[in-house]
Amino acid sequence: MKISTEIYSCAQHVGEERAVELIAKAGFDAWDFSMFDMCRIDWSNWKVIESNHPLKQADYLKFARRLKQIGLDNGIICNQSHAPFPTNVPEIRETYLKRAIECTAEAGGEICIIHPDNNASAEKNAEFYNELLPFAKEHGVKIATENMWNWKEGAPTACSAACSHHTDFCKHIDIVNDSYLVACLDIGHAEMAGLDTSAPIMIRELNHRLKALHIHDNDKHGDSHQIPFSMNIDWQPIAKALKEIDYQGYLTLEADRYLSKFDKDGVFEGVRDLARSARRFEQLIKEA
Repeated sequence: MKISTEIYSCAQHVGEERAVELIAKAGFDAWDFSMFDMCRIDWSNWKVIESNHPLKQADYLKFARRLKQIGLDNGIICNQSHAPFPTNVPEIRETYLKRAIECTAEAGGEICIIHPDNNASAEKNAEFYNELLPFAKEHGVKIATENMWNWKEGAPTACSAACSHHTDFCKHIDIVNDSYLVACLDIGHAEMAGLDTSAPIMIRELNHRLKALHIHDNDKHGDSHQIPFSMNIDWQPIAKALKEIDYQGYLTLEADRYLSKFDKDGVFEGVRDLARSARRFEQLIKEA
């Protein structure tokens, strides 16, 4: 199997270009194109903030091509991407999701993770994805929906959201019934208390629908996004479930908070730790 990781957390220290280089040097096979800086949100009014980031500029595809070439020069490819969110912000929905799909194609990625609307039904989210699918097909990029969660004030655990339960996740895929809409299972989200599911259950229920992963650890309560094998998730049954369904996708880490404890000079050490944890998980799957 091949391993990948998101570039956003490393890029906060050294920029996207250097992040791709370090991810290759650390031993990853691929990089996940995080596009959150394409449009940052002012959460006080849910508006997109103006910025000078290259993905926000008119020649955004040039930046995607640049990152692709850096990866190729260092022996790795872009396997998938993550579009900006939340997707219920009108400007993101109207402009930046298509831009994310374009950038994914330009970088060489095959899948673009686009969050569902947390509070919408499978039917409403189907309308949303069906609007994007023709554009995605034109660019040869599959869209992956992801299992989400909510947290209500005063609640002791996470609360249900779009795709948070395995039945609803499968329904989101099946109601669209298009090979260009697939599942990205966020393992950390699936293991949070209060959602009445688990990563192994999700994997088995999703089965052939599962084409991408977000891998990170937590205390089985909050959404910690920590390095695998550092907290409370039991990785053995997850590895077993992935082997049972003959999962063929990448093992992509989204342990973005792990790198926050490193500075610019030490971040490569953290990226190398992430690669080692991904290889350890890969070995668990082989031995399951």
